[in-house]
Amino acid sequence: MSRYDEEARYDRPKRRTRPRTKDRPSYDDAAEAFVITRDRGRYTCWVDGTDGREVTAMKARQLGRTGVIVGDRVKLDGDASGAEGTLARIVEVVPRTTLLRRSADDDDPVERPLVANADQLVIVVAVANPEPRTGLIDRFLVAAYDAGMRPLLCLTKTDLADPDPLLSIYRPLGVESVATHQGGDLSALHEQLQDRTSVLVGHSGVGKSTLVNGIIPGADRATGIVNVVTGRGRHTSTNTVVLRLPGGGWLIDTPGIRSFGLAHVDPDKLIHAFPDLADLAEDCPRGCTHAADAPDCALDDAVAEGRADADRVASFRRLLASRAAGS
Repeated sequence: MSRYDEEARYDRPKRRTRPRTKDRPSYDDAAEAFVITRDRGRYTCWVDGTDGREVTAMKARQLGRTGVIVGDRVKLDGDASGAEGTLARIVEVVPRTTLLRRSADDDDPVERPLVANADQLVIVVAVANPEPRTGLIDRFLVAAYDAGMRPLLCLTKTDLADPDPLLSIYRPLGVESVATHQGGDLSALHEQLQDRTSVLVGHSGVGKSTLVNGIIPGADRATGIVNVVTGRGRHTSTNTVVLRLPGGGWLIDTPGIRSFGLAHVDPDKLIHAFPDLADLAEDCPRGCTHAADAPDCALDDAVAEGRADADRVASFRRLLASRAAGS
């Protein structure tokens, strides 16, 4: 045996490591908070209670790839006093009740979470300047139904055009609406927002920031104008922010959106947002898409026999078609 073979028999000393433990820290006493803004890895959170306060936090390493978004309910460890210069850690994300999502486009299967735990989607639409885009409105409705959120149409600039033609398109769906104009009474809208967590979405230039400033004194959201050449608004809100409503509730303002991909939405799930149609569709053949060209669809039989409203079925199918059409 060579000298080298003799030396190979000696094992290297083992690296000393601390024994792993199955015990994990408990955060039962951690402060629960609500994420209201996110900026470059820092989260501003609102801690409820008699001394409600804003706390700056960062995501704990143990959360790994777990995403934290605006609207999340989280648990904070460390200094959650909110004092200047302090930094807490987000150690847990409470299970979400709703999740508003979109994809970059209809060919992108990767969903992008926008807001968590909101119960109402306020679709802000100008009846003129810029002209309403029903395709985008339909997509917002699909996203609301997919997320389990209540949709509300908020029509702005009603002093420039009659809102009824646009409202008539959505009446068969039973979507509630409010009408506003600059400098007008916002009490009807405020009533719909009271004690809810609402997300404002809409095309750039429709007046979302003007609404926010009218509802919440001191919000100071930047407002812009519509380009007279393109008919499009300029992005004035560049980040998603949560604002407290006077009297109770939260209002989440989002940047203006010009496209809203729905690649993440399962078309089979959409019909369940319409219980009356879902019951009728139980008689459809397996694999039925419920589209207008679907063979032997039970919705067609129900319309022919007077058991379903033709306008409502047509409106549902328009939403279904928006899943596969451009915005």
